[in-house]
Amino acid sequence: MSERTIRHSGSPAVTRRPATAGLLFLVVGLAGFMTTLDNTVVTVALPSIQRDLGARLSALEWVATGYLLTFAGLMPAGGRLADVYGPRKVLLAGLGAFTAASLGAGLATTIELLVAARLAQGVGAAMVLPATLAVLAGRKERQRSTGVAVWMASGAGALALGPVVGGYLSQHAHWSWVFLVNVPMGAAVIGLAAVAVPASDAVRRALDVHGVLASVAFLASGTFALIHGGEYGWDSPVVVAALLACAGSGAAFVAAERRAADPMVDLRLFAVRTFTGGVVAQVLWGLGVNGVFFYTAIFLQGVLGFTPTASGLAFVPLALLVVLVTPLAPAVERRLGAGRTVALGLTLVAGGMAVAATLEAGDGWGRLLPAVCAIGVGSALTMPLGSAVLGAVPESRAGVAGGVFSVSREISGLFGISAIGVIVHAAGSFATGYAVGLLAAAALVLAGALVSLATLP
Repeated sequence: MSERTIRHSGSPAVTRRPATAGLLFLVVGLAGFMTTLDNTVVTVALPSIQRDLGARLSALEWVATGYLLTFAGLMPAGGRLADVYGPRKVLLAGLGAFTAASLGAGLATTIELLVAARLAQGVGAAMVLPATLAVLAGRKERQRSTGVAVWMASGAGALALGPVVGGYLSQHAHWSWVFLVNVPMGAAVIGLAAVAVPASDAVRRALDVHGVLASVAFLASGTFALIHGGEYGWDSPVVVAALLACAGSGAAFVAAERRAADPMVDLRLFAVRTFTGGVVAQVLWGLGVNGVFFYTAIFLQGVLGFTPTASGLAFVPLALLVVLVTPLAPAVERRLGAGRTVALGLTLVAGGMAVAATLEAGDGWGRLLPAVCAIGVGSALTMPLGSAVLGAVPESRAGVAGGVFSVSREISGLFGISAIGVIVHAAGSFATGYAVGLLAAAALVLAGALVSLATLP
């Protein structure tokens, strides 16, 4: 199917009332910030949780990774629900579930209740993220580009600020506030979404139960293997079983989508160069950047001698630059085009990684800041990726497209940490492995720049 056919196929949802663009962007930004923040905010609070709840290390790992497991595993299903029932209904339901689960996590008195609440948080987030992108799909091109830029900037900022927020709250308040802070924020976003997000007519479409179940099994088993492969060993029975389940369910998903009269993910979308290229570039960016976030915090403290607080603050300039430069990205895109803008951003990110790879014991802020700033500015310039992906699909498929794009970000982060971890652990020293891992990550990001030039408009 050609890009022209897909772009104009399907029946767009009918808007019943206008939405204020500024309020809509605020909803998109806050929803993206909340759900992404919970990826990393809990990590610094784990020692406090262990002391208070008497948790074993294996249970703590589920507190950190259970959220990612349901978040990534259910995201395509959340996107499908947004396409079937309308993004407004699914967004409000997801925000309600996420907020209620956050309250449950903050009030948890046992580790079992906390893990259950974290899994429920992921279910809510899996509905929220693709629904926010589906809401933007019906806007005019300039508003869609701005909205997606806000969404991606909020996610990148949350990823960088997560350890800082988590460390401050667990040190100066109580670990429960890592979760309870979502409650007033979630209530505010629900109120804003009820006003700002336009209602749309439900589309008469089957839910594609077989596709949903196969995709959940595929992503959940794959996510489990990526999370625990390094811990248990890639040849351990449980990880091998997860990998086999991932392969089997993946094949079942492809077969189900080919047979379905109305598939959850129309595989013909991947024949559209812009859609596939945008997803691939996003994966390559995530492979590099997420590995940097994870291992740089360890490097700063273990090799450069930074304190935990200084280590967290090192990511603040990156987050600030993402927020400050993101509003300029649509203007740069209009001047250079999406392909050149994203390629420029990815090249800057790769350059920052290469500079970080030269850091040695004794180096301070003077050597670190240029690398952090280049990664921040470059990441901000990748914002046209999301708008290009959404613009390449019909509005009636925007939910699933948003789900696929969001999953690519989450899965690439997990795989990036695992892949760079293999390099780090195989080296003679952590410093050497970190440098080699960063150069490998930079090469992947540069490959993303080439993909962007070849596929994006």
